[in-house]
Amino acid sequence: MAAHTQKNNKPGKPGGKEAQPLIIAKTPAEEQRLRLERLMRNPDKAAPIPDRPKEWNPRAPPEFVRDVMGSSAGAGSGEFHVYRHLRRREYQRQDFLDKIADKLDEDQQYLDKVEKNKQEAEERTAKRRKKREKLKQKKLMAKKAKLESKNKEDEEDKSSDSSEEDKEEEEEREAEDDAEAPSFIMGRK
Repeated sequence: MAAHTQKNNKPGKPGGKEAQPLIIAKTPAEEQRLRLERLMRNPDKAAPIPDRPKEWNPRAPPEFVRDVMGSSAGAGSGEFHVYRHLRRREYQRQDFLDKIADKLDEDQQYLDKVEKNKQEAEERTAKRRKKREKLKQKKLMAKKAKLESKNKEDEEDKSSDSSEEDKEEEEEREAEDDAEAPSFIMGRK
């Protein structure tokens, strides 16, 4: 059995890592290509997606400092380096806190600006909406006035038609009456 496994693991034989020739990437693009090829050899295998790197946080300042540096003489030569390191770490922490405060201020300013822009846009929209409503009302009023004037004209036409008809009827009646009524010209006595 041992001989059988040795036979399969020989370089150059298909079936293992040895089957793939060793390629060294010379450029980042080539390295990316090789990684993609390796991923695509087995598409069923899950691709490793790295987590987002955590934001750096400085160490919290100590609650109780045991060996306080003093300004008195007699400090050893090594104490300066300890002091320098502590000072650098404190400056880093303060810079970090300042950056966070600036970022929060910028975020708040951005949110305020977005809110202000939304409010201004809403005001403009309301103003335009009001203008459209006024225009719509004017159009409706004009339409009503036009219909009313048309109705009045129709009524006048009807009334004038009816008054003309009435006048014609009266004239006809008068003509008939004239024909029937005796006239002094006819000589009736």
